[in-house]
Amino acid sequence: MTASDYAEAALADHILGKTAYTMPTAYVALCTAGPSDTDTGSTITEADYTSYARVSTAGSDWNAYASGESDNANAITFPKCTGGTNTITHFAIVDASSAGNLLLYGALDSSLAVSNNITPEFAAGTLTVTAD
Repeated sequence: MTASDYAEAALADHILGKTAYTMPTAYVALCTAGPSDTDTGSTITEADYTSYARVSTAGSDWNAYASGESDNANAITFPKCTGGTNTITHFAIVDASSAGNLLLYGALDSSLAVSNNITPEFAAGTLTVTAD
């Protein structure tokens, strides 16, 4: 997983006492192409199947960071596809239900084909955030 330029600057400014960073609400987004460090929540290439929406998570949905990583404590379930198709290759964590700032992103271990009646989900423990 990679931090965006926005997240890196916000964290550095917070640590250095320049600007306080308010803890965001984290939304998980499904992407059909890999984000980049300079993307925003508006410029990521996001799923567009019928009924798709980003999923809001709370602190209790994530395990505490330890030994270089954190993962989702609970399943993250997206709305069921009711039309259209997408091949999901990446995910992004953003700070808004639409648009907003890109915070973190990464590639899936394997792509996910989404079509009618498929409900995309990350089972507990399968979405891992790492830093080095």
